[in-house]
Amino acid sequence: MPEYQQTSSLWVRGVLEHDFGVSQYSVDWYMERTEELSHGHGTGFEPPEGIKFHRVPPDKSLAMMLTNHELDVSMGTGRARGDSWNLIDRSSTIRPPASAWAKVRPVFPDVREEAIRFFKAHGFYPANHGYVIRGDINEKYPWIAFNLYRAFLEAKQLYQKRLPRSLPSGLIFGQQYLRETQRIFGEDPYPYGVNANRDYIQTCIDFSFEQGFIKSKPKIEDLYAPAVRDF
Repeated sequence: MPEYQQTSSLWVRGVLEHDFGVSQYSVDWYMERTEELSHGHGTGFEPPEGIKFHRVPPDKSLAMMLTNHELDVSMGTGRARGDSWNLIDRSSTIRPPASAWAKVRPVFPDVREEAIRFFKAHGFYPANHGYVIRGDINEKYPWIAFNLYRAFLEAKQLYQKRLPRSLPSGLIFGQQYLRETQRIFGEDPYPYGVNANRDYIQTCIDFSFEQGFIKSKPKIEDLYAPAVRDF
């Protein structure tokens, strides 16, 4: 994985363990980012005792190791197939030849069906990022949390209104895809607010505790400013 602490890695380990019975302790985890450019450099985090943690050698990348049969499976190698690059993910700069991807297959051949299975099993679609307000800022400006929440709601409403008209015309069945998505996931698959996301938030807490990122489980209400925790 590119980064052991990133949210997508949290979900990969948690879902593998709870949905498919693959213990995080039975896998050799390889991280691509260097110590200096990793989250752990800023937080001081170390994987729990018993985790088999390794670093990708500096002259290699996840993409190269995967296509060279040095890794069985990898996440976060999508940039290696395109033109975009950045300084922290070496798969975006140390790339295998295009022909090497012919021998790589997805873990889930039908990604759509796996996404539907997960949603039906858990009732939410996992988010990959979160916004945080510093405690001192929230105390100085107690209105900021509510106004930020309201701004996000208004932005999403505007997006949803424009969505049908923004589907690319080259996507021949675009409107049908949209209606099928809404049929499966509901009119709003990305609900905002604490109450609408309790199962998702609790799962994040549980996974974070199991994987050693937090030492105790906080109450959901304790994570949110009083101005928004009842929404």
